[in-house]
Formats: sequence, C-alpha cells, structure tokens
Amino acid sequence: MTELVSLDDVRAARELLAGVVRTTPLEPSRPLSAALGGPTWLKCENLQRAGSYKVRGAYVRICRLSEAERANGVVAASAGNHAQGVALAAGLVGTHATVFMPVNAPLPKVAATKGYGAQVELVGNTVDESLVAAQTFAERTGATLIHPFDHRDVIAGQGTVALEILEQCPDVKTIVTGVGGGGLVSGMAVAAKALRPDVRVVGVQAASAAAFPPSLLAGEPVRLPSFSTIADGIAVGRPGELTFLHVRKLVDEVVTVSEEDISRALLMLLERGKQVVEPAGAVGVAALLTGAVEVEAPVVAVLSGGNIDPLLMLRVIEHGLAAAGRYLRVTVRCSDRPGQLASLLSEIAEHRANVVDVEHQRANPHLRLGEVEVALSVETRGVEHSDMLISALRASGYQVVFAGEA
Repeated sequence: MTELVSLDDVRAARELLAGVVRTTPLEPSRPLSAALGGPTWLKCENLQRAGSYKVRGAYVRICRLSEAERANGVVAASAGNHAQGVALAAGLVGTHATVFMPVNAPLPKVAATKGYGAQVELVGNTVDESLVAAQTFAERTGATLIHPFDHRDVIAGQGTVALEILEQCPDVKTIVTGVGGGGLVSGMAVAAKALRPDVRVVGVQAASAAAFPPSLLAGEPVRLPSFSTIADGIAVGRPGELTFLHVRKLVDEVVTVSEEDISRALLMLLERGKQVVEPAGAVGVAALLTGAVEVEAPVVAVLSGGNIDPLLMLRVIEHGLAAAGRYLRVTVRCSDRPGQLASLLSEIAEHRANVVDVEHQRANPHLRLGEVEVALSVETRGVEHSDMLISALRASGYQVVFAGEA
C-alpha cells in the first residue's frame, strides 16, 4: 500500500522553503465571524509569491532534483497558478521550465508565467488535456514532469500552509480550503491531523467541477465526463491517485458550492475584506457563507490564490451583485410615446435605484403596435429594494419581464 506523506516530510519541506516563500498573514474576517458566531480568519495565500500557495510544492519538488535532472529542465501543466509557481521555482533553482496551459488560460496568468522565464505552450481545453501534452513532452525530451498535485514532494510543500496556520491560530478548530486535484488539502490534512487530531479539515469544490465526492463514494478516483467552472484553478476532472488516498483517510468532509456562491464570496472578500482573490481561492469562504458545512470556531479559510484576470473580475463582480440582488437586469414594455422613457427613468430614480445602462428597442416581433421594449440594468441596495422597485413599476402599469422570460 502507498505510504502517505508524514509530518516529518512536511517539516523537512518547510526547512527547504525557509527564505523562499513568505509566511502569509492570517487576517480576521468580521463578516464571517458574525455569520458563524465565532472567530474566523483568512489565510492569505493570495499574497504569496507568484500569487498562490503553488510555489511551495513546486519549489520543494524542483529543489530535490539531481543535477542531471535539472540539466534536462522541467515541464508542467497548469491553468495558471501551478504554472507560475513552477516558473518561479525553476528560476530560483537554476533550471529551465516549459509549461503547457489550456488555450483558454487567463492571459494575465500566461503573461506572468512567461515573465518568470518559462516557455509556455497553449494546448488543450482543460488542464487534464494540457497534462497529457506535458507528459508526452517529458517522455520525448527527458524533462522532469512537475505534477500539479500528485507527488509526495508537492503535497509536503503545500502542507507547510497548515504548519503556519497552527502557529498563527493555535486554538483553530476548523480549516476550510478549496480542492482541485487535492494537493493542498492533502498536505494540510497531514500536518493538521498529526499535530491536532481534533481539528476538522474540510475541502470545498465547485459543484460543476467536483470529482472528489463521486470518487470517495466509489472508493477510487473517478473521472468526470465533463466539467466547467469560473474557478479555473480547481477545475480538475479526476483526483490524483496519491491525493485521493490522503483525502479519503485524513480529510473530514468535501462539500460543493455553486457558481453564484463563489461570485458572492468574491464580492464579499473584495468589499469587506479588501482582498483580491481568484474564484478558486474563494470557494472556502463561499462554503462558510452558504452554510454548506457545519463548523466549530475558531475557523480558518484559506484564500489559496489571487491571480484573477481583471476582465473576469468585472464579470464576476457583476454576477455577484446580481446573485446578491444588487444588480437587476429587466426588460420593461410600455407605450411608445414621447416622454415615456423619461417617465420610466424618473420613477426608477424616485425609488433611489441607479440605472447603469438602457437599450431602447422597437423591433421585437412579440411587441404590439405602439409598444416599445426598454432593457435596463439597475443597481439596487439588495433583494428587498429590487422587489420594491419591481412592484412599484408594475403598479404604475409597466410590464416587467426578466431575462429568459418570454
């Protein structure tokens, strides 16, 4: 039977990482503490070098290569965070890195990976497909494959996050973190369970890319037939063989959250926590906000990465506002006569809602003669304010239609 990573392995990894990675801060979260009824902290790996925890495992793995292996270079596959971690670590160790990334990888992550000195190849639509290309490259060139999660050195390196948490919050009762392939949660569970067996370790996956729940149910790693999520950093179709063993034995629970949950969490972190976090880094917070998992405080949620495409951030913020009832998209049908649009906008203003954009249409075949359609995007103060505005418009005789309604 495969031997699991040990606490000694994680401690040895920490010695290698001394002076290389930052001891990231543990910040209190007042909104989460209020919601959960006890102290809740954020482990800010979004402030780590290269923007995520990934450099920890990548450096440990590459640092332990022989001189001959370093001479042949390293190769990796990643949607972005592991790519940057490998590129940075390879530069620090003194070897060359080639990184295969999905063709739709966020441009800032591609640019950052190149900026750290790696050669980037865009192959496949998912990390799994990029990984196949990286494995083929390794076989052809002799480069060492730096797996994103399924290697003992990588797991040990990621486990150093838990060592820091236990020192920064000695009385922690629950640790919550996002899960993709399982490297981070595996390493953290090794350290946490060895030093504090009473601490609950909870993994969180995006519901539309959750390979661990069916795998745990089946008793072996199961590949998802398809998956898609805004949390590209944890969009992995199959758990690793080694990480699966760790999660099955050491992790207390794996839960899932929706895309809307993730959007709301990102918005809360940005507004209330002043934290720039990518979707994959916010899934732990999403699980806490939605009550997807029962926790005992003190709680620590890991913000695993902060490498978010600004364009995605704009879309996510808009989506999060809509999910929170603060961004309303509606179509209003009314009579096509002079002054009608001004009257409509004035009524919206009277209810202290802010119109973001307006589109005036007469060409819809479903409209009656003399009728016009006005598509509106409106900022409100929340669900109650949105409901009040809709009710007021309907009471004034306007026909309000939501997106997707005929």
